[in-house]
Amino acid sequence: MKKLVSTAVITLAAVAPAFAQQDLSKVEIKAEQLAPGVAVLFGAGGNIGISYGEDGTILIDDQFAPLTPKIQKAVSDLGAQPVKFLLNTHWHGDHSGGNENLGKAGAIIMAHDNVRVRMASDQQTAFGEVKASPKAALPVVTYADGLKLHLNGEEVRVIHMPAAHTDGDSIIYWTKSNVIHMGDLFFNKMSYPFVDASSGGNVRGVVTAADQVLAFANDQTKIIPGHGAIATKADLQQYRNMVAEIITKVEAGIKAGKTLDQIKAEKPADGYGVNTSGFITADRFVETVYSMVK
Repeated sequence: MKKLVSTAVITLAAVAPAFAQQDLSKVEIKAEQLAPGVAVLFGAGGNIGISYGEDGTILIDDQFAPLTPKIQKAVSDLGAQPVKFLLNTHWHGDHSGGNENLGKAGAIIMAHDNVRVRMASDQQTAFGEVKASPKAALPVVTYADGLKLHLNGEEVRVIHMPAAHTDGDSIIYWTKSNVIHMGDLFFNKMSYPFVDASSGGNVRGVVTAADQVLAFANDQTKIIPGHGAIATKADLQQYRNMVAEIITKVEAGIKAGKTLDQIKAEKPADGYGVNTSGFITADRFVETVYSMVK
């Protein structure tokens, strides 16, 4: 439970830094190897993907600024060179908080067009105002639909997804290693989805994004979720079905003339093996779905 509470606090900090109460000095960055030259780093905030080899090191997301030295050490401990390229899966601070540090250290920052737009201006969110990021933290390479990186012996595809968690979500697909980083398009069992309406998110897009990834994943694919343990295609399929079924249940309740409270009382989000009191509780997710489909 302590771990889940910490995760909730850190995730809230993504859109409201004032919520960040955890002592980041106590956070440990732990690595898990997924394929030769491909690993994931767990710490506080969004999971970090890393690809490394003779062409340089690519980091996918970077958690919080105070953790940058620990992340850099974890990269070095893997035998990797300093970070050359940095990709943000979306703009939230638990995935982009280290941008300024890494940008100043020489990393080339890349992200979807909307990520730069949001980071470059003050944002009003459900949790309060988030001030614009400094210039060094902003992506210098942006794209509309995606791009490809031909590094370290494989093709790394960066694919923008329709508005889901936010309007700037991207997934990263290592085609040779068969690893996919989904950012916060996928919360693996530790919480219901966080759909950030203030950032252009849409709950139906969560289903659409999962469908797109499922179309090219296979039973051997290793999936890095934004939060939670490494997952399989079966885990993502279960997640996709859960979200789709909850949407259907809430729509049915609305069609039957039921109020939000009546629908919540029926517990349409229970029974899916997700922590119902995580960062996004079952009731809160039902409220989100209701507001988007009514």
